[in-house]
Amino acid sequence: MNASKIIRHCITLLLLAAALWVGRSAWDHYMESAWTRDGRVKADVVSIGADVAGTVTEVLVRDNELVRQGQVLFVVDKARYENALAQSEAALAAQQVEKGRRAKEAGRRAGLDSSIVSAESRETAEFAVGTASAQYQAALVARNMARLNLERTVVRAPAAGYVTNLNVHVGDFAAVGAAKLAVINRESFYVVGYFEETKLPMLALNDPVEMRMMSGGAVVRGHIESIAHGITDRDASTGRELLADVNPTFNWVRLAQRVPVRIHIDQLPASLQLVAGTTCTVVLTPRMAEANHG
Repeated sequence: MNASKIIRHCITLLLLAAALWVGRSAWDHYMESAWTRDGRVKADVVSIGADVAGTVTEVLVRDNELVRQGQVLFVVDKARYENALAQSEAALAAQQVEKGRRAKEAGRRAGLDSSIVSAESRETAEFAVGTASAQYQAALVARNMARLNLERTVVRAPAAGYVTNLNVHVGDFAAVGAAKLAVINRESFYVVGYFEETKLPMLALNDPVEMRMMSGGAVVRGHIESIAHGITDRDASTGRELLADVNPTFNWVRLAQRVPVRIHIDQLPASLQLVAGTTCTVVLTPRMAEANHG
């Protein structure tokens, strides 16, 4: 065998070894490594509506604006509820006068001799005091409710965050509980990685992870906060007789289910602006991945 054939055989063996190494590396990366491209940035979103009904008279924020906790977002028909409070205060004052009059009347009758005022008349006066006291308490509650309604005509941000989906304008009618905008809590951002069920044995609580946003930028670091304990079974449902309705046919190719894994963000680069709903890649850090393989 001449030298050229030996060289060709060596090159072939090297190429074969390189192909095997690349194949093994690709298998480890895609099948045996704890990572997923299916990560989502999420945050707590508070839907905000008016707690009282009326016409919107002021809107003090803009869409996508950063607001602080307690900042006024919009105001609902304040004048109407100011008048309602004044009316309830007047009714409360009247009931207070009535309560005092009934109490004095009952006191006078109690002090008179039984030959002048009958026992029935005394009892009637005492009952009238009880009724007046109850009416006063009802008026007091109505006044407090009117005051609370007046306070709630001013709708404030429940947390510091970003106004989104602003759907309220001056002149709109705000129904009770109808969402007019949402506030994304700026301190509540987290990531959910949807890992294949085959990779769950590689995951553990508090494992450190790295997140790379699809938009690019610096790496975000965090740790596994929790792992979901259940997902929906799409192949089973409940039939008309409340019995299990199981799909009798299954696909030949069975794909691994994806399980949500919640990830707490520990370190966020100052230059990176998180947006709820965007996509990222979640990777278990090499140190912890090697420990899990071992």
